[in-house]
Amino acid sequence: MPITLAIVEDLDEVREGLKNFLALSPDFKVLATYKSGEEAASAIPSLQPDIVIMDINLPGMSGIDCVRISKKSNIRTQFMMFTVYENDEKVFEALKAGASGYLLKNTGLIHIVEALKELHQGGSPMSANIARKLVNNFQEQSQHETPANITLLSNRENDTLHLLSQGLLYKEIAEQLGISTSTVRQHIHKIYEKLHVQNRTEAINKVYRKN
Repeated sequence: MPITLAIVEDLDEVREGLKNFLALSPDFKVLATYKSGEEAASAIPSLQPDIVIMDINLPGMSGIDCVRISKKSNIRTQFMMFTVYENDEKVFEALKAGASGYLLKNTGLIHIVEALKELHQGGSPMSANIARKLVNNFQEQSQHETPANITLLSNRENDTLHLLSQGLLYKEIAEQLGISTSTVRQHIHKIYEKLHVQNRTEAINKVYRKN
């Protein structure tokens, strides 16, 4: 069964280009596209796509506000930010609003496909420099402390979390560690379980922030 998608993007060439590319894959089905946050916020609750690809800089309502409003009635739907913004304020605001992934628009098309699949499988994919911003932010709060939560994890789980914090996808982590993607998923499941968290951002936060 294909992963159902909606795309919210005001630039015609970006919106149509992304739609046409994703339509080439049998793994995805683009249900609808929207040019504004207002249009998307009113339509998404009844559409109930698996994933919404969301720009931030939209005319009128911002993509972040659209996520915040839409997430209230779309618990099942996952939101992937797709934007040029990489400043800390926008990243944290989007994640707080309910986004589970954050990709920059210079992300390669193949990487976008892998990220959408990972998001659908329960991951929180992010562009590498966005993930590093999160880690740097948390580490700045605890520069001279050894994170207590890191001792809860096995060496392989710590290796996995470290690569996860660099923005790597599950497939890339598997290649780095010489293990299968399913084994990576098992490690990440155990990490989330041990740390009592739900996603990548919460895990990075819990391990690297000041305790």
